[in-house]
Amino acid sequence: MDSQLVCSEVIAKSGIAFGTSGARGLVKDFTSDVNAAFALAFISAIDSEFTFDTVAIAIDNRPSSYAIAQACAEAVKQHKLNVVYYGVTPTPALAYKAMQDNMPCIMVTGSHIPFDRNGLKFYRPDGEITKADEQAIITSKAVFNALSENLAELVLDTTASEFYIKRYTSLFNADTLKGKKIGIYEHSSAGRDIYKSLFEQLGADVVSLGRSNEFVPIDTEAVSDEDKQRALDWSKEYGFDAIFSTDGDGDRPLVADENGNWLRGDILGLLCSQLLNIEALAVPVSCNTAIEKTKSFKEVKRTKIGSPYVIAEFANLAKHYASVAGFEANGGYLLGSDINFNGKPLKALPTRDALLPALILLSQQKGISKLLDNLPQRFTASDRLQNFSRARSLSLLTELKGDASVLLSKLGFEGSYGIDTTDGLRITLNSGDVIHLRSSGNAPELRCYVETDNFSSSECLANKTLNLIVKHEM
Repeated sequence: MDSQLVCSEVIAKSGIAFGTSGARGLVKDFTSDVNAAFALAFISAIDSEFTFDTVAIAIDNRPSSYAIAQACAEAVKQHKLNVVYYGVTPTPALAYKAMQDNMPCIMVTGSHIPFDRNGLKFYRPDGEITKADEQAIITSKAVFNALSENLAELVLDTTASEFYIKRYTSLFNADTLKGKKIGIYEHSSAGRDIYKSLFEQLGADVVSLGRSNEFVPIDTEAVSDEDKQRALDWSKEYGFDAIFSTDGDGDRPLVADENGNWLRGDILGLLCSQLLNIEALAVPVSCNTAIEKTKSFKEVKRTKIGSPYVIAEFANLAKHYASVAGFEANGGYLLGSDINFNGKPLKALPTRDALLPALILLSQQKGISKLLDNLPQRFTASDRLQNFSRARSLSLLTELKGDASVLLSKLGFEGSYGIDTTDGLRITLNSGDVIHLRSSGNAPELRCYVETDNFSSSECLANKTLNLIVKHEM
């Protein structure tokens, strides 16, 4: 008789945990039985709310992702359900297709986190799982048979990618990007095989850049110095109107203007929301205060960091406003309601999407830098300390919540300050400058966001803050 395993017991021993968005952990801890436990626990957590007979699965380009998908598929089949495997495709492509087909789905991706890690994202038929669903998963008493070492190969279905492309080719005219030269920084993004074709179908002259056979963990909130220089060099060499890229699973955009300067994700989201005439927004507390300063929105609700918290606010906002959306500092755009754009309908997609904000911006006649000139001049810089344990982060934040004056004094600031503990510690100085520290929910990292009225000042202050923490000079 096959060995019976209890999902909650397997998960508790795995070392895999839910973070800001999805379950994340070291590749070595994603054993076949752990993957099966998460998949079955997810299905068990939602099967009383929804009727479905198929689960969709897709992956990113990490070498470990396919084996994880195989194990998840095996667990789903044990539950007497069918599996459709969409292969390597962006997370929003998987989520969009599954939502239209009224089925749950599982995305195997570590997003932007380091190469030695991976993760699982779960979607109900109506969108991302909630924090309550996460608790139901980790406490699930569902049982399954231990998996064998030899797992079945998965049969590829490409319709999710095709459906995702059609979402945008049907929204824009075929000449929308005519006359524009756009670089696609492909690296190892899950969407690298569809972006060039999509942009060309909309009329752009496209150049593929930086394709990699090895996985590249692009973090859109902490763009590396190498990638900053690449964009500047590419822009100068090719004369691009813009450069487009994403993180590993294609749900966080990275857009550079005609000068090769990468935009901050929240600024991209702000511009997109203005151009879509969104009435109400839900955004994490880490986003730029230019959002409120524009006075473009009837309501802006600030949340904890993570797409589940943003999505949780949509229902309340939808009671009062016809168009609702959200975005994060990483640029991922969440459309919370059906809207019309250019006289054409666009269905809600309440999960992070990289394409919508980029295409909305690029469809404008004005250059990106000209659009930026119309915004309040508030600049954010962010960076991180890697291999900085969560326990160490929380200890530091607890100390600073009690008294941040020593740190601020070493940074050259005196006087009173305000604090916001919605997520981590957000310190607002009398000058309006902001220093925000928080422990990453996805990896052992301490993140630092700084906002001032000058980009160089923001970068300098972010670097100085993290250097002080590293040197224990507080």
